[in-house]
Amino acid sequence: MDTLSFKTISANKATVNKEWVIVDATGQSLGRLCAKVAKLLRGKYKPNFTPHVDCGDNVIIINADKVVLTGNKWNDRVYLRYTGYPGGQIEYTPASLMKKGERRLFEKVVKGMLPKNRLGAKLLGNMYVYAGTEHKHEAQQPKEIDINSLK
Repeated sequence: MDTLSFKTISANKATVNKEWVIVDATGQSLGRLCAKVAKLLRGKYKPNFTPHVDCGDNVIIINADKVVLTGNKWNDRVYLRYTGYPGGQIEYTPASLMKKGERRLFEKVVKGMLPKNRLGAKLLGNMYVYAGTEHKHEAQQPKEIDINSLK
């Protein structure tokens, strides 16, 4: 029996195949979209996924201003932050984050779905969020994918 065929192949920085993909957020639910984006950033859709290596794709999110939250979550959902000082607890809503820029809302949601370590911080840097359809990554020749076809 050939036991060499049973070797586990572990990806590293040299063997990883990183691609550029475009995701259209028009009419998509925020949480469901960000869960799939987090899996793309992590590389979980690839057969050579390795947990401790950045083997995910670079993701460009366009039309981020057209993302949807069901119900009254734009104003009722509350995110908390604490400054470290007495009385320094700050509340903010998705609507207030969206006013400051779409990138802030998407970073807040996707960051919670990535590992809480240096790798997670590096993976978050591979996400680019734009309000309209224009982006500055044409030189990378990104391919557009249908986010609804991913599981």
